[in-house]
Order: sequence, then C-alpha cells, then structure tokens
Amino acid sequence: MTRDELTGVAQAAAATACFSTCAILVRWAGELSPMEVTSLRMLLGAGFVGLAAWAVREPLRIPASEWVRIIPIGLVAALHFLCFIASLSFTSVAHALTLTYTAPLFIAALSRLVLKEPLPRRTLPGSLVTLTGVAVLAGFEPRLDRGMLWGDALAVAAAACYALYSLLGRRERARLPLLTYAGGVYLVVGLVTSPFAAAFASSTHPARALAAVCAMALVPSALGHTLYNAAIRRLHPSIPNLIATQEVTLGILLAWLLLGEAITWNVAAGALLTLLGVGLVLW
Repeated sequence: MTRDELTGVAQAAAATACFSTCAILVRWAGELSPMEVTSLRMLLGAGFVGLAAWAVREPLRIPASEWVRIIPIGLVAALHFLCFIASLSFTSVAHALTLTYTAPLFIAALSRLVLKEPLPRRTLPGSLVTLTGVAVLAGFEPRLDRGMLWGDALAVAAAACYALYSLLGRRERARLPLLTYAGGVYLVVGLVTSPFAAAFASSTHPARALAAVCAMALVPSALGHTLYNAAIRRLHPSIPNLIATQEVTLGILLAWLLLGEAITWNVAAGALLTLLGVGLVLW
C-alpha cells in the first residue's frame, strides 16, 4: 500500500470515529424535526468548512459551471441525511446504523454503472450473507412493528443515497479543492432543506437540542464527512465505506453507554453478519 493510500485509510478511520457520535447527537436533538436538524447542521457545517478553507487559503468561490455538478451531489446528500436522521425517530440506533452501512453493496453495483468498474466476484455470496444479517437483525426483533419497519426502510434509503454520494464525490476529486467542494455540498444541503425546516419547525428549541446540532455540525459533518471525502479522493470509495461500517460498532456501544439501549443477541449477531457480508463483497 502506498503512502497516499495509507493516508486515505487514516483519514477514513478518523472520519469513522467522528461519524460514531452522530446517532447519539441526533437522539439528543430529538425535540427538533429531522428537517431542522439536517438544515441547521449542514448550514453550520458549511460555515465551519468555509472558515477552514479561508485559513488554508483554499478558494471560497465556486465557478458557476461547477455548481451544475455540485447541486445534484448536494441533493443526494440531503436525502441521505434526512433519511438517516428520520430513521432514528422510528427504529433503534443499532438498526439504523447497520442498515445504513449496507451502502457498500450499493457501491459495488453502482460503481459498475457510474465508474464502469467490474463487480467483485464475491458480490452475490456477500449480499446473501448481508441479507441474512438484516433478517436476523429485524426478524427476531421483539419490538418489531410497523413504525420500526418504516424506520428500517428509511435507513436502507439512506444507504443507497450514501453510496451514490460517495461515487459522485470521488468523480469530483480532480475538479475542486477538498474544502471548497465539501463546503459547497454542505451549503446546498442546508439551503435545500431550509424551507422544509421552516415549514416543520418545532414549537420549542431547547438548549440541549441546539447544542447537539452544533456538535453534529462540527464533529460528524465538518470533520467527519470532510475527512471521508478526503479519503475517497485517495482510495476506491468502497474502501473508506467499508472502514466507515465500524460506525455501527462504535455507535451501538455509545448507544448502550449513553442511551441505555440494550445490545440483544439478535442485534449483535445481525450486525456481525451484515458487516461480514459487506466485508466479503469488498475483500
């Protein structure tokens, strides 16, 4: 592995550590609507990244011709964030994280269509193992009901959007500096969701919820997603995405420690099988 690739792996690992705080922070911001959380988080995240770009003298202005490419990526990212945040209103942290990290399966399929790269030979057996894990995760869930199924479906939608966001972001690595690109995408997400945030605004805005959103903007967004975008510029997007699956492990542990969400046998076995299947696809 080259030095550049090792740097990408380190960036992906650091991004994963930042991502792992997201589900907990979303729960702590639960008094706000998913639209408000997404919009405020990404507008503040764009501000943090803009300050970083200014500090290192990266351009803040994006040419009009590039916005044609940035806006669709921002729309896909907005769908990812909205679906993931909304899923946590219906299902557990373990379910939301595990299902969102079926994204490498979508990457394996979409890389063939978008990047014209061949599918890994283990795609089919890996997919079967992953689906078995999802079945264990959801099928033996004692609290499974229509609401939880809806939350699980939103998490799968978040996975598909995450995969497309990763692939489209990799294609932009030669066109714009990292911070310029990341700030533009975050700004699009924040602006696109702001009218819906205003329409679905909560009646109260507790200090703890607002502090959680600020923390989300800084840690998972400005730091985590920017490091992730840096990693996919150095590596095939499947590799940072596979590393990022460990957000599941860290997120479940944090949910147990901070939220008291029990780690049942089906959660542990289902998450393990799902991650094993994803790893098999990319091995």
